[in-house]
Amino acid sequence: MPNIALELGKQAASFGVKSAYGEPVDVEGVSITPVALAMTGFAGGSGEGLEGGSGGGTAIPLGVYVRREEGLRFEPNLITLLAVGIPFVWVAGRALTRIIRALKK
Repeated sequence: MPNIALELGKQAASFGVKSAYGEPVDVEGVSITPVALAMTGFAGGSGEGLEGGSGGGTAIPLGVYVRREEGLRFEPNLITLLAVGIPFVWVAGRALTRIIRALKK
């Protein structure tokens, strides 16, 4: 019986850059290459005669590289940018209010 954790590990090792950058697509003379933040994880174990394994992954679209006659340009996914930026703005706001309170004393 093959060790499923080793098999999954071998497959995950081959993902690499292919999971972060999609295949370029030509649309009306413009080349578009999607970019994503890709994460995968696998686990396996055994004990007391039981064997098991699990795996999962996620991909967050970051934007696209657009190649036109003028050159190459990265265009971010605005929804992802806002979703990632909101916690940073909240933390910065909390830190700023605490700094202002400390300076007032």
